[in-house]
Amino acid sequence: MHIKRQTLGLIGWLTAAFATGGIGAIASIDAAAFYATLNTPPWAPPASVFGPVWSALYACMGIAAWLVWRTGENTRQALALFIAQLVVNALWSWLFFAWRLGALAFVDVLLLLVVIAATIHYFGRHSRVAAALLSPYILWVGFASALTWAVWRANPNVL
Repeated sequence: MHIKRQTLGLIGWLTAAFATGGIGAIASIDAAAFYATLNTPPWAPPASVFGPVWSALYACMGIAAWLVWRTGENTRQALALFIAQLVVNALWSWLFFAWRLGALAFVDVLLLLVVIAATIHYFGRHSRVAAALLSPYILWVGFASALTWAVWRANPNVL
């Protein structure tokens, strides 16, 4: 029964992470076409890079949350922060792609950085591996913050 609970827990946390991606994807249905019309810095990756990177990050995020959850310790605060960052994460796609609110998307991504950092801190109290699994995520979101700023500023009439 213990293995079944652990398996269901892993599936649940992976589902939560990938559902966040799905919610963001709904807002980003025309993202590639829209992104192609934007003035972007020379260091901006092509639109085709984002899907695979985010898929890997969502997998790491779900596994990290599961590792913390499975400790059975007092994980309420750590997992609440994790869920909060999922919400902030999904909101960015809506702000940037669906509603085209560049300034708010930039504020959102900065907030996301703060919440991810707090999540890493609290995850580290329960599992160093879980905290490490979120390291690529915070690095990518740091890059995404700079990219959001640059694209927003380069497209004042669109965003």
